[in-house]
Amino acid sequence: MASDGFLNKAYETRSDDETRQMYDHWAATYDAEVFDQNQYQQPARCRDTLLSLQPDRDIAILDVGCGTGLAGVALFEAGYRRIDGCDFSDGMLERARALQLYQRLFNADLNQPPMDVPDAHYDAATVVGVFSFGHVQAAAVDEILRVCKPGAPVIIGLNDHFYQEGSLTHHIAQLDDAGVIDHIGDEAGEHLPGIDLPGWVISLRKR
Repeated sequence: MASDGFLNKAYETRSDDETRQMYDHWAATYDAEVFDQNQYQQPARCRDTLLSLQPDRDIAILDVGCGTGLAGVALFEAGYRRIDGCDFSDGMLERARALQLYQRLFNADLNQPPMDVPDAHYDAATVVGVFSFGHVQAAAVDEILRVCKPGAPVIIGLNDHFYQEGSLTHHIAQLDDAGVIDHIGDEAGEHLPGIDLPGWVISLRKR
């Protein structure tokens, strides 16, 4: 059952500043509300998809929109150790920093590129729960690809509402048609079972 905390507000459209403030305030209770109460499945689903495409654990991964570090924990538990993370919210980054599993954590506004990362720096990227209403725009895929090496898998986990909205899937199709990526596939599954919200894992590879 969903709580009466921040989760019921998370999918509302808002300005970037309002989004940042919400996540700063949410940081202290985010894991309990999303993971413990509502069984957030995307960190594990995205990790498993990455493992299927890149089983080598000695790769440099960017956990895009890392939040409190739920995806980072899933990656770390699978044996990946070279993990960096970025997020829009300083409050979320503080929670992630306390885990002491990221090599680097930095603030990034994906709607206002560039990130403070060189071109072709990472071997893979995970983007878990980042694309949604009032959050990150579909064009941010371009910036994520910029910081990835050719051949790098990019794994995107998102809720069904934004998947069906279509802007992200349309942009990915355009990149595939342009030869920028190979769109490997989309897998339906659980997102937040506690509120009966399904989701998708989108897999692509930079050419």
